[in-house]
Amino acid sequence: MNEVDKFRIAKDTLGEVKVPEDVYYGAQTQRAVNNFPISGLRLPFSFIKAQAIIKASAAAANKECGVLNAKKADCIIQAAEEIINGKWNEQFVVDVYQAGAGTSQNMNVNEVIASRAAEILGGKKGDFSLVHPNDDVNMSQSTNDTIPTAIHISIAGQLYETLYPAIDHLLEVLEEKEKEFHSVVKAGRTHLQDAVPIRLGSEFKGYKGAVLSVKNALKEAEKYLFDLGLGGNAVGTGINAHEKYAVLAIKEIAKRTKLPFTQSENTYMFMQNTNAAIRISGHLRELAVHLIKISSDLRLLSSGPRTGLAEITLPAVQPGSSIMPGKINPVILENLYMICSQVIGNDSCVTTAAIGSQLEINPMMPVIGYNVLQSITIISNGMNVFTDKCLKGISANKERIKEWLDQSLSLVTALNPHIGYEKAAALAKESFETGKTLKELLIEKKLFTPEEAERILDPNSMI
Repeated sequence: MNEVDKFRIAKDTLGEVKVPEDVYYGAQTQRAVNNFPISGLRLPFSFIKAQAIIKASAAAANKECGVLNAKKADCIIQAAEEIINGKWNEQFVVDVYQAGAGTSQNMNVNEVIASRAAEILGGKKGDFSLVHPNDDVNMSQSTNDTIPTAIHISIAGQLYETLYPAIDHLLEVLEEKEKEFHSVVKAGRTHLQDAVPIRLGSEFKGYKGAVLSVKNALKEAEKYLFDLGLGGNAVGTGINAHEKYAVLAIKEIAKRTKLPFTQSENTYMFMQNTNAAIRISGHLRELAVHLIKISSDLRLLSSGPRTGLAEITLPAVQPGSSIMPGKINPVILENLYMICSQVIGNDSCVTTAAIGSQLEINPMMPVIGYNVLQSITIISNGMNVFTDKCLKGISANKERIKEWLDQSLSLVTALNPHIGYEKAAALAKESFETGKTLKELLIEKKLFTPEEAERILDPNSMI
């Protein structure tokens, strides 16, 4: 096969373009491929699926409104449903860092659906005389309302398909650990210095509460995702769309996704801003911060095994060193920290891109959608790996915990009501300097009987 046979000639308003003969997309997609060879990154399937849901819903609405030929509409819907079901993924080739607002992304989907619909009608791929990507597939739409709609649909879908299940799984195991370690009393630490006793289970209860607070915030924020401005078209006015189109299309989207999408009361706000994505990204950043705290705590508590705190033991999942035999590192916790660092960075990107909104549109929408969706994917996977490969298998080193607790000078806090802060502080200092325990000093100085000293300094009475 010679070079000429490998291509077909596609046309758009700028002229002719060589397109690989076996692809479904056309000239505008190929121009984007040629113009933006930036990263090799593509918007994920969840976003492509959302775009196809929009195209199928739009065709159904336009058919019902009587503005789109029924036969064409049915072929467009069939082609879109093939994409929804995971077919033709290799046809979506536009780089994440592409033309502003996602025009290339929108046209990539329009062209693939039009080309495939032409095949269904008995024509050849690329024959846009049968089904046109702009006039038919993109009817009543614009990049400016479909791309933010796809962002909302894809993010909402990923919340329910991946993020919430991962959070719930983590919360379930954190609660199990809270109960398992309830009876284990240990030295507390503030500023990485000795503090009053705490239950090991209570530390895990704190972790659970932090994660749950983010889930509750996400559930509150998700309602903004369900607000769709589809039908606003180019600038929010709904130009070239049937008056019933938006309601019918959004109703179809809700039916297909089984999520409560409704029509926005303010299409201008919807298209000028990316409020919902900003909110979700911010909460993902907050979740990342809490997970970093948890991972850092568990690395400290498991440090050692001979020269660190060693209050807990982590499951061993792989050798930790290429030079030190027998070394086991907290690799799952380190992995989680790296993931969360990326999520925090993604939020910075989303925030910066959101600032790029000007007048009627935010041209930076593709990178906003990509980063939020990536954050959901990696933090969900990270939580599942952490929960299953680390958290479930954590055990308490009770002997080491008791050893540290007995040596903790902060037990002296229990003496405040009996001898006052200053005398208690002096005893703590003397204990540190002499190496004698607080109990020994209390009895030696005849401040309390052995029984009284035992009762007052009992860690169980301090929690």
